[in-house]
Amino acid sequence: MRFCILGSGSSGNSALLVTEGARVLVDAGFSARKLGQLLAGVGESLERVDAVFLSHEHSDHAEALRGLKKFPQVRVFANHATARVLQEKLEYRPNWQCFETGARFRFADLEVETFSVPHDAQDPVGFRFTNGHEGDLLCPRRSLVYLTDLGHAPQHVHERIRECEVVVVESNHCPRLLQADPKRPWVTKQRIAGRHGHLSNDQLRDLLAEVASPRWRRIYLTHLSRDCNSAAAIEEALVPVRARLACEFAIVESGAGAPFYDLT
Repeated sequence: MRFCILGSGSSGNSALLVTEGARVLVDAGFSARKLGQLLAGVGESLERVDAVFLSHEHSDHAEALRGLKKFPQVRVFANHATARVLQEKLEYRPNWQCFETGARFRFADLEVETFSVPHDAQDPVGFRFTNGHEGDLLCPRRSLVYLTDLGHAPQHVHERIRECEVVVVESNHCPRLLQADPKRPWVTKQRIAGRHGHLSNDQLRDLLAEVASPRWRRIYLTHLSRDCNSAAAIEEALVPVRARLACEFAIVESGAGAPFYDLT
């Protein structure tokens, strides 16, 4: 199981998960052309991608869908509400693989679990991907949770991240920088900071402190606001939990990605 982040932030979000049996994109928030360039940068291509898993319909997570018409082999996994909203904007029908939120299913050698998250979209979801077998030294069981775009973390989210080796979660904004931002109107700031908006650095810290799983090996902090957050602000917010958590942290700057990480 190998994982990399192709891009993260309000300009687009997408990650690549590779196993022996599958290559899947988690979100595809760039044009298909741009996504192809990002994949080429890590030695992959859209021709080799088997599926895309969409967390919700916002363009910074689903923009590539228009251009995937040229890649009919790609299966597009989304729940019914997300697929319905996106289909209304398309001139072709993707190879939809629709699921009910909360469903668990298999794709190739991946176990996939879906769960609801609080965000201002039709029916946004998080994903937990599991590969391998318990007790198998050659292919040990490993899990990764992908969790972006949520205004708060309900208890069921705590449970989903507790048993994973890798957690991909947003740390969208610094509350102080958001309130001081001169570009965003008050109503936008209220939406971002609301219970169906985005996690702040402080909320992310509190989530990690409460769960504090010994299984965590790496935590990716993603979806950083370009104007209202920084790596330094995140580091400052995490000071109280750093000593308690033995895992690695990877802060993915806005507009950037992160190289492959092997879950061996």
